[in-house]
Amino acid sequence: MQQRTVLNDNGSQKYSLNSGGYQGCQLLLAGWDEIFNLRQVCAFIYMYVGPSQRCSRPSQLVNDPIHGHIELHHLLVRIIDTPQFQRLRYIKHHNHFEHSIGVAHLAGQLVRALSERQPGLDISERDKLCVEIAGLCHDLGHGPFSHMFDGMFIPKMRPGLNWKHEKASVDMFDHMVEVNGLKGVMEQYGLKLPEDLDFIKEQIAGPLEPPSSLSQDQAWKYKGRPESKSFLYDIVANKTNGIDVDKWDYFARDCHHLGIQNNFDYKRFLKLARVCDVDGKMHICTRDKEAHNLYDMFHTRHRLHQKAYQHRVVHIIQRMISEAFEKADKFIQISGSDGQMFTLSTAIDDMEAYTKLTDHVFHEILNSTEQNLAEARMILEKIESRKHYRLVFEKRRPPSTVTKVNNHRLTLRGGRFREIRMDYGMKEENPINRMRFYSKDDPDRAITITKDQVSAILPERFSETVIRVYCKNTDEKSMSRARKFFKDYNPTTNKYQLAICYPFNMSVRGANWQPVLSTARNTFITSAPDLEAEGPATPPPCIHTHIHNGLAQCIF
Repeated sequence: MQQRTVLNDNGSQKYSLNSGGYQGCQLLLAGWDEIFNLRQVCAFIYMYVGPSQRCSRPSQLVNDPIHGHIELHHLLVRIIDTPQFQRLRYIKHHNHFEHSIGVAHLAGQLVRALSERQPGLDISERDKLCVEIAGLCHDLGHGPFSHMFDGMFIPKMRPGLNWKHEKASVDMFDHMVEVNGLKGVMEQYGLKLPEDLDFIKEQIAGPLEPPSSLSQDQAWKYKGRPESKSFLYDIVANKTNGIDVDKWDYFARDCHHLGIQNNFDYKRFLKLARVCDVDGKMHICTRDKEAHNLYDMFHTRHRLHQKAYQHRVVHIIQRMISEAFEKADKFIQISGSDGQMFTLSTAIDDMEAYTKLTDHVFHEILNSTEQNLAEARMILEKIESRKHYRLVFEKRRPPSTVTKVNNHRLTLRGGRFREIRMDYGMKEENPINRMRFYSKDDPDRAITITKDQVSAILPERFSETVIRVYCKNTDEKSMSRARKFFKDYNPTTNKYQLAICYPFNMSVRGANWQPVLSTARNTFITSAPDLEAEGPATPPPCIHTHIHNGLAQCIF
């Protein structure tokens, strides 16, 4: 007979277990008020009895609109019940709360399928649980309106700061574990700390150590798991080819809610996934006949970006929300650690403050009566009444033919220039070229499959650049002038209808260059009054200058 005791946080006895085995266990409760704390009892029993005595792992059943009834390990439920995870209910792009639960479910399905198909991989229960937790927590760091926050607002307010939501997810995960006392709970369920914490975070954001701190001969960059288990890093956020359960869930979820056909069948992938050696590292591969299914997956991704995520009106609304946040930034105060106050753009530096920052800030500004929020409120009121900026120009070009324009933006009074890339997730590269397959006859040997081996009618290019110009002034006169001005714009050369040339003496560049630009800018303002630069009497920047045969060509 053995006795084990569970203590309260203050050290007093909560309950003890006397048992010679699972069937004969008795709960001797220290206080009747604790009798219904079933999760802790289940965790205790789970750790006490041996694997052969467990009929199944402790889990809770939930109903998901995409995947149906799914089982969640009790440790995942403990994480879901924290304020840091509940925050995702109020962060929209897709529904991040539901999406994160779906990713945890698919991550568990894939890792268990690999374990059952290839027992020699030595995938432990710890491995499986850590993969599920990484799937559950991979989006903890998203800010208000998701990618608008880290793709538009933060770069504008804090230029030079290399901040992404993946880093914030790791910071928020650490904060969540600490303030909710989850380390002890994780150890109860068999996790080894800090090794498993590192593994979870590495699955979300990649190696934790910066490249500069790694020695040149240190080929394996991860601490959580050895190189023999490198395939585990392919499941939640695949840095090799982008084929991961995160995409599988949001493809299915967003297509369902948008009414778009999802041609990718992740269930077939689950049935055919297999780990093979690829250049000395173990990676997840699939059957050679599944190559076309993967092209369908990336085509679905492109269609979602085209019809939803990068839709012209979606981009306009995101831009307007970002501008409203920019104007409201210093007037919104959020309390954080030790009573410190943070703004919208600095809350990312403190996870206690960031936990409180969600999409609600939109309505906080919209419903405010403060005078210092008047400009931001006016922008949001335009969104609510559908008086948003209008598209006056759009052209598509292969990215290799489009010259970069003023760091992707040309800001004009009455207009905004945007350069948007749409691709298969790896810029101009075909991501399938990084995928490895196996054949029915030789399932342990990884092979490559070229595009031509799959079909002769697949895309030739895997990326395109969309040039858009939005007009802030939506009256018909301004719109007409804006459309006329950009009518003959050529994205290949960045040349607008207005290109001004002046004689230029190469030998006296320094003294005469500024007057030339000044004259050109004044001519630009005269010719295009509705598209002059923001600010009082400020000439627009010269986008490009070209010297040819003694002429200085100033293009705006």
